[in-house]
Amino acid sequence: MVPDKARLHIIIVGAGLSGIAAAISAALSGHFVEVIEQAPELAEVGAGLQVTPNASRLLQYWGLPEFVWEAAAEPKKLTVHRYSGQVLAHDASFAENIRASYNAPFVDMHRGDLQKALYMRARDLGVAFHLGERIESIDFESTTVCSMKGHSFSGDLIIAADGLWSKCRDAFVGRKDEPVPTGDLAYRIVLTADQITDPELRSLVQNPEVHFWIGPGAHAVGYSMRGGKMYNIVLLVPDTLPAGVSKQVGSVKEMRELFVDWDPILNKLLNYVNDVDKWKLMHHGEMARWVNEKSNLVFIGDSCHPMLPYLAQGANSSLEDGAVLGLLLGYMNDKAQLGRILRLYETLRKSRGEAIVRETFKQRDDFHMCDGEEQQKRDQVFLSQLGKKIKGAFPSRWTCPVVQPWLYGYDAVKEVEDAIAQNPDILIDPTH
Repeated sequence: MVPDKARLHIIIVGAGLSGIAAAISAALSGHFVEVIEQAPELAEVGAGLQVTPNASRLLQYWGLPEFVWEAAAEPKKLTVHRYSGQVLAHDASFAENIRASYNAPFVDMHRGDLQKALYMRARDLGVAFHLGERIESIDFESTTVCSMKGHSFSGDLIIAADGLWSKCRDAFVGRKDEPVPTGDLAYRIVLTADQITDPELRSLVQNPEVHFWIGPGAHAVGYSMRGGKMYNIVLLVPDTLPAGVSKQVGSVKEMRELFVDWDPILNKLLNYVNDVDKWKLMHHGEMARWVNEKSNLVFIGDSCHPMLPYLAQGANSSLEDGAVLGLLLGYMNDKAQLGRILRLYETLRKSRGEAIVRETFKQRDDFHMCDGEEQQKRDQVFLSQLGKKIKGAFPSRWTCPVVQPWLYGYDAVKEVEDAIAQNPDILIDPTH
């Protein structure tokens, strides 16, 4: 816990995963935290999340309510199929291997369950939440955020956690900075086990595994949630939404036609879908800085490094950001150190966040290959190691021995401890 003279009043804009993670981490470090959120309530929105060990260890570290683990599903196996259904890669001991390698689980859960658990923990730590407050302006001179309701929130530091369409980012760059299309869109589907009457498919839901189907210009992923009582499917396909439209009600018929030649198992699952939305996948270019010159604004999560879902690292990386920032703020012994702490945060997180973004595009390229010579070479790499211990670079980063340790082995707590040990001058009072 920081001493009183170092205790910050922190204003966090956004109560998504990154914002509440930062709130928890900063509150545990002894700071006073207020979170401003435009939604009138933290409703159960969104669909499934794959929480990988780099983030699940943080959920353990923060001591979240037990229900979040009960609401999760730990996939025992992971399989990559060619779109025809042919198995290209299969890890029959996925859960066991993950725990042995990273001392933390890989779990699948509903975003609403995770957000609720984070919110409850933050409230327990004394974090104040202001819901239904849409941001109108930000004054960096007085470190004040003003809402459209006419309310003002002032403090020592503003944490921008307001996502892809960040008002904080607009204020920082001095203009509207809208995200740009990636050329893909996502169909997000949630089915309950009760909906599914086919015995084979029910077994698929009730015995958690992760399945990928990869094909020309598209791929699908399916996994269980809520202890095998719910199934999440995400379909990544070419973007057909009009310019300027980020979400639209989709046609179930159109969606099914896109996958008509794919694995019968996937098609059987899609036959249970009654309605679906289309989400345009957007991204931003890299920001030059994540901290402003006055050192009273810092960016985290999708506001500075929005991630596409190809590696499921958007949520996980956002939790890392919040953890690292809050932990670093816990080493302060004077408010005058804030600028150096924020610059260290930027040094630690910016390169990793942007590297993950680049890796997601590489995974899309490997999963979305059109049929042809390059695809055949890819499949040969897959099949040459099927049933064996994988060695070297691998087209699926989910079990790649090169990429997986870098993604899943990241320990935010150790990262901060090591950084402070290597930069002891950061803790020297700059006024002396």
